Formats: sequence, structure tokens, C-alpha cells
Amino acid sequence: MPPPGIAYHRLARTARHRWWRPVLGTLLVLGGLLALNCLLFAVAEAVSLLTDAPRDADGWYDFGPIPDTALLVLSIAVALPVVYFAAWAVQRRRPGTVSSVTGRLRWRWLGVCVLVAVPAVGALLLGASALAAATGAGDDFELTLGGWVGWPVFLAGMAMVLLLVPFQAAAEEYVFRGWLIQAIGAFLRNPWPAIGVQAVLFAAAHGWGTTWGFASLTVMGVVTGWLTVRTGGLEAAVALHVVNNVVAFGFSAATGTLEADETLADAPWQLAVVDSVVSVGFALVVLWLAGRRGLVTLASPALLAVPVPAGAPPVPAFGPGYPPASGPGYPPAGGGYPPAFGPGYPPAGGGYPPASGAGYPPAAGGGYPPVPGQPYPWPAGQQGAPVGPPPLPGQHYPWPVQGSGWPPGPGWPPPGSVPSGPMPRGSVLSGPVLSGPVSPDPMPPGPVSPAPMPPGPVPPVDGPAPGAPRRPAEAGNADAGPDLPVGH
Repeated sequence: MPPPGIAYHRLARTARHRWWRPVLGTLLVLGGLLALNCLLFAVAEAVSLLTDAPRDADGWYDFGPIPDTALLVLSIAVALPVVYFAAWAVQRRRPGTVSSVTGRLRWRWLGVCVLVAVPAVGALLLGASALAAATGAGDDFELTLGGWVGWPVFLAGMAMVLLLVPFQAAAEEYVFRGWLIQAIGAFLRNPWPAIGVQAVLFAAAHGWGTTWGFASLTVMGVVTGWLTVRTGGLEAAVALHVVNNVVAFGFSAATGTLEADETLADAPWQLAVVDSVVSVGFALVVLWLAGRRGLVTLASPALLAVPVPAGAPPVPAFGPGYPPASGPGYPPAGGGYPPAFGPGYPPAGGGYPPASGAGYPPAAGGGYPPVPGQPYPWPAGQQGAPVGPPPLPGQHYPWPVQGSGWPPGPGWPPPGSVPSGPMPRGSVLSGPVLSGPVSPDPMPPGPVSPAPMPPGPVPPVDGPAPGAPRRPAEAGNADAGPDLPVGH
């Protein structure tokens, strides 16, 4: 099973991906490159008019070999910021994801690839010369197209080459191996269609010279495209392209042929064959080094997360250390959390807590629960309600006393409600049984919240509380519960 991650060619398929974003981005790259070239050449035309620069046979300004070559190289290099802008503005992703799966250009890895590319390009030059001489095509294949121009001219030309050509070569890689591979890869999981399309377009962009030259450029595009996907970045392709172009422009600067129109598209078959072999050999060495160094070749899914707006606080991910455990520093000490009781808390005058006498607590009989530790009082207005306060915790309600509505007056019990005959001996009831259903005592209005149990042992239900006098046996129903003294 492959390791988890996102391949380079799929980095444009972010959470914000829509089918039109790669299409619109490609149009923006082409349009931006055209607009910047128009601006660049318009400035050059204005300078030529101000300086009265000479004109060539086609009517174009002629600043000289070095300035004209610098202008041509710069017209390609401006594609680099355009690609970055398209990735950010259209695809709404980090521009660095065009460089590699780490979201940036891996400079140390780029240096390693340059060290491999230098001998590879040297082998290309020597191998092509040897093959041309062996096949009798030495006159058609000349590395030096002119004579030595002298140190001042050569140094001036090399300064321009070292300053601008790396950006020109890198811009080509960012457009073809970078933008196009990722734009097509946003729709296809398999990278080979994207690699093949960009390779053909890369060869076509250099113009048509010879069939061998076009084939050589196509092979180079395929190899560097495959290398880009396998290594997860553009560093290897940029290194080979930069070293190749610097060497080629360096020879032209030394021989005074910077304005020559020949490119690899015009290469004879000897150069095309050797160039293809060297490209494959370079790729194999780079892949071997990438495996030895443990190079990261797949992107973490977090790299494609939607960027957090500027100024927004970071949202920590759940994991070790978050949420913080209770302990020193959490909750914050002395920082107002939780607020201490005192001035300002609870809020004064805001109805919290209500002042006594303003309907709080409610008046007697209003149904407000008793304070903690006290039982509910006898329901107000009930027949036989005792006179006096409710019993203390652990005691029962007293037996109704004379004069408090019990026993009832004449007419009680109703006729026919008393069973005939004596009650059986040992009956729980020692008096007449009332007819009709027994309805429980009404509950006080309002919510019922249980009172907390008083501290200490709970007395048995069928026995008297400690210290409570018992009702005399002649009073009847002696086991109904403990009584308080009459007149309490």
C-alpha cells in the first residue's frame, strides 16, 4: 500500500477546486504572459526612440547582442510571477505548491540536483561531439560557431546569462512541468496524460527545426515531467534546464553568437540521441539519490487546507495539550475567571438576587418551597390543620388537637357510612371506616423540590422519634405515629 499523501500532479485539486479554475488559470497565464510581453517591448520601443537606436532589416530596434538577448530572455522569465499569481488568485491555493509537495522550493535538494546536472551536461557535449566525429558529421555539428570575443565582451555576456537565464529556464519549467501538469492532474489521477501533453507543448514552443530536434525536446519533456512527479517537485527539472541553458548561452557569449536563432529544435540526430540518453541517465541518478536521502515526494493533506484569513486567531487542533488539563495556569488565576463575589458580581440592582420584601421569598401560602433543612408546611386551609409551626426535622406532624376542626361536629359521620357490627379485634383501624374514595391531601402549588435529608440517623417509619411522647392508648389509633404534647 502506498504511503498516505497527495502526489505532485494533484496539488491543484484543493477543497476549493472547481472544473473551471484550471481552465481560467491557464487562460490567465497565457493572457498575463502576453500582456507583460507587450508592456516589456513597448518600453523597449520607447527607449529605442529616445536613444535613437539603430534598426535592423525588419525595422526592429537593435541595441546590440547582449541587450537584445537579455530582452528576449526576460520576456520568458516574466511567466514565473504570472504562474504564482494564477495559483493564488484563481485556484485559491498556496503558490508554493507549484514548486513542490512541501509548499516551497527545496533549495538544498535543488543544489544536489545541480551537482548532478553539471557533469550530465558535460557528458552531453562530449558525447555529441564524439558521435558526430565518428559518423562523419563534424562539419554539421559545431559547438563553437564563431571566434573568441575577448574577455570584456565575454564577461559582460556571462553576467547577463548568470543573472537572467536561470529565471528564464525556471519559468519554462514552472509553466510546462508545473502549471500544465497540475492543471491537467486536477482532473485525472493518472499523471501520464498530463506528462505527455505538456511534453508535446514544450517541444512545440521551441519551434520546428528538425524531426530529431522535436523528438529530443519531447523526450526531455517526458523525462523531466516524470521526474517532477516522482520527486514531488520541480527542483530536478529546473536544475537540468538551468545548467543546460547556462552552458549553451555561455558558449554563445564566448563566441559572439548570442543573437543566433538556433535551439535544440534544430539539433542533428547525433545531438538529439545523446541528449535523450543523458536525460534518462540524469533522471535515474536523481531518483536514486532521492531514495537514499528519504526525499518527501507526497504532500500532506494539511498543505491543501483553505488558508486562514489574515488576522484570524489560529484554531488549535484537538490532541495532546488541547484542551488544556485543569491545573496550574488553567483556569487562569487572578485573571477574572471565574469572577469573584464582590463589587459588581453578582450584578447589583439588576434583579439578581431579588431583595427581600419585593416578592421574594413569597408570602406564606404562596407555594414557595421551604428553605433547605425544613419540611413542607401543613397545607393551608386544610381541615384539621395544626396550630403552630411545622415539626422539626426527624419528627412527624402532630395529631389534630381539640378546637382545630377535629373531631367534626354533629352529622359526622354521614348516615350509612359506618359498617354494621363491631370491627374485628386487632384491626388496624380503631374507628369507623369512611365510605367513598380516599383522596390524598392536596399538594401546595408550584414546583416541588425535595428538601435535603437532615444530618444524623433516620428514625424508623413505624416507631416514634427519639424523645417524642406517645399518644395514650385510649385516644385511639395508638400506632398512627408520635404526638407532640397537646397545646404545642
